[in-house]
Amino acid sequence: MNVLLDHFSDFRDGFLGTVSITAVSSVIALVLGLVVAGFRVSPVPPLRWFGTAWVTLLRNTPLTLLFLVTTFVVPEILFPGMSAFVLGSLALGFYTSSFICEAVRSGINTVPLGQAEAARSLGMSFTQTLRMIVLPQATRTVLPPLSSILIALTKNSAIAGAFSVTELFGWQKVMSEEGYSIVPVFFWVAVAYLIVTFTISGVFRVLERRLEVAR
Repeated sequence: MNVLLDHFSDFRDGFLGTVSITAVSSVIALVLGLVVAGFRVSPVPPLRWFGTAWVTLLRNTPLTLLFLVTTFVVPEILFPGMSAFVLGSLALGFYTSSFICEAVRSGINTVPLGQAEAARSLGMSFTQTLRMIVLPQATRTVLPPLSSILIALTKNSAIAGAFSVTELFGWQKVMSEEGYSIVPVFFWVAVAYLIVTFTISGVFRVLERRLEVAR
């Protein structure tokens, strides 16, 4: 308990850092995941090729390597002076978007093909069909895997602490270097992560209940 009380402000900053990078990278991942999933089922071959390449490359790249590239290569070549928080959020968001893309694509494939054919017979474009007909029906199927993916994203955010991003795992490293016992330090870090992951799980449970089919 002493380690928490004596360094509560640092712990609070680490907790808020974890929440912030989780929230920002989740938004990036969800937006990119939806867009790339649309590419993956698009009737336009170049878009399908791009979506396939995106998923294949990011899913098979170790997250630590992606952090190394965004932290040390991207600022040197493309965006000098970008903050570590932004770079970490981009790395985590891009990586997770490939998993969200596949979850959304799987949900899209559960929608009967006749739904899209009926929409096209009414003169709706591919984008309109996807946005107004297919995605709303796929949502119930997509929610459970999305919950698991975002919880995994929260835990993956610990890697950002090794790249100058203020978050919980970085606080743990500082406390260990100051000589505090590792057991209480990890206990409070675990409690903080459980608060974040239980919150995400609870939000998705509420969404699932609201969208479930009445029996």
